[in-house]
Amino acid sequence: MTSSPSTLPLLRRLFPQKLSHITTREDWIMVAILVAGTLFLLVGVVFPLYPMILRSFEDTDGNWVGLANYAKYLNTPSLVTSLINTFAMAIATALISVVLGFIYAYALTRTAMPGKFVFRVLGILPLYVPPLANAIGLVYLFGNNGLVTKGLFGLFPGWDIGLYGFNGIVIGEFLYCFPQAVVILTTALSLTDARVYEAAEVLRTNPIRTFLTVTIPSVKFGLISTIFVCFILAFTDFGVPKVVGGSFNVLAIEIYKQVIGQQNFSMGATISVFLLVPTIFAFVIDRIVQRRQTALVSAKSVPLQPKPNPKLDWVMFGICCLIAGFAVVVFLTIILASFINVWPYDFSFSLKHYDFSVVGGGGYTAYWNSIQMSLYTAFFGTIAVFIGAYLIEKGKGFQWLRSVNYFLSTVPLALPGLVLGLAYVFFFNKLLWPIPGTNYSLINPFNWLYGTMGILVLCNIIHFYTVCFLTATTALKQTDPEFEAVSASMRVPFYKTFWRVTVPLSLPAILEIGIYFFINAMVTISAIIFIYPSTLPLAAVAIVNMDDAGDIAPAAAMSTLIVCTSIGVRLLYSFLTKGLQQRTQAWLKR
Repeated sequence: MTSSPSTLPLLRRLFPQKLSHITTREDWIMVAILVAGTLFLLVGVVFPLYPMILRSFEDTDGNWVGLANYAKYLNTPSLVTSLINTFAMAIATALISVVLGFIYAYALTRTAMPGKFVFRVLGILPLYVPPLANAIGLVYLFGNNGLVTKGLFGLFPGWDIGLYGFNGIVIGEFLYCFPQAVVILTTALSLTDARVYEAAEVLRTNPIRTFLTVTIPSVKFGLISTIFVCFILAFTDFGVPKVVGGSFNVLAIEIYKQVIGQQNFSMGATISVFLLVPTIFAFVIDRIVQRRQTALVSAKSVPLQPKPNPKLDWVMFGICCLIAGFAVVVFLTIILASFINVWPYDFSFSLKHYDFSVVGGGGYTAYWNSIQMSLYTAFFGTIAVFIGAYLIEKGKGFQWLRSVNYFLSTVPLALPGLVLGLAYVFFFNKLLWPIPGTNYSLINPFNWLYGTMGILVLCNIIHFYTVCFLTATTALKQTDPEFEAVSASMRVPFYKTFWRVTVPLSLPAILEIGIYFFINAMVTISAIIFIYPSTLPLAAVAIVNMDDAGDIAPAAAMSTLIVCTSIGVRLLYSFLTKGLQQRTQAWLKR
């Protein structure tokens, strides 16, 4: 059971304090997997950023120009305007999403309004719709020939909201960020001790004062986290501004124009840095704030049971109907438009828009490629995330390596998809890596991935890694640590305990991670727009190409296919999870 006598003394001399406790084969297996996981995250997260940042200091020919690109950016009025526009749009979106998300979550958790289950489902419905598809739905409603703009066949006066520009981007980004805000705030508002509210009621405290002095302080960390999450999502999104941005330029569109339109990778890298820095700053501030959070619910806490308040309940019901109704109308408009012959002149039913052979984008080949890519992402991503989280959460020793791995696992949340995709272009597309300060180069061992399905899967795994990692660690913290202690006392290897105990207990969470990977891989655009090869067209990218070509109805049809696939997989997950939970409980009783 001991390690090789020749390698162990050497490594101990190199790392006398770090590896002095490694004595068994099981220890070596654990540290080997941890090292492999750390290298995986370094290759997927850290290493690609270096050539991208380096490229921002070079001209189009690869010559070093220092800060010239940054000076040019700051001296170009249109580019500086795009930075200001992006901040304005992201701040407005975050504020609207947090305010309405809080009201919606408050109605779900703190009132006795009817129809809570339906509203919970409708609240997260936009998660299954690509942001670009939401924008297409807004075009059919509020565009130049939209139903609302034209007055719905003359039934009421037309209303032009000025969709193309700031208004349209904020509305579209709201649909994108709102479900994220609802999920976070619902969780925050659910962690409540009813005794505090009972005390306030006994003291005859005014309900408004109770709300301001008890409710808001108890969820302040959730509110702060929601603000930063919505800001980052809106600040880095590409899909909505691409469709309804008009002349209102934002950073994500400028990167796309520089890289795809002008093939100016140096300026694209420069703008990417401007996109990256605010998101990292927001991420770091959020992490610092979250560390100060203390437990709000103790073992003696009493769950809050909302009491009926007819006036408040029906007001909240009306507000939730308006918010959820708007999301549903946009969602149904996307589906309806894909079956309409000629919008808005001929509303006869037609399937012609599902004949993708007459338009560009790849058609059903792109759709099946996306399903294949999403399945690979879900399978390999779930394995990588769960094993990594298990070794960090349940592993013993190697604290320094586990800490490094944990840090690297949280970094992807701060990386915009466009930045990650562009970084992959610079990192994986090079045949040789020049060694700084020398005339020598190293062969890039990862170059073979470029232009394959593998790099798309890797990019998606890294892009959505952090949320899945946090889900896995949360599930693992809920399992009794006595399993590992008993296994160790009986000399059972950790990998047998992992396979025979931890995995069965965590199957619902594992499936949830897989579903999250699958759905997000299906709908994402920004992370893969720069790295997908022409031989592997993808459904989400096909929507972009169709929109560019003016084929809006086929784009709506492709969006419908993506949405129906995502919802179908979610329903299948719900069915499987129900059976797995019953089997898990039966397994625990044996």
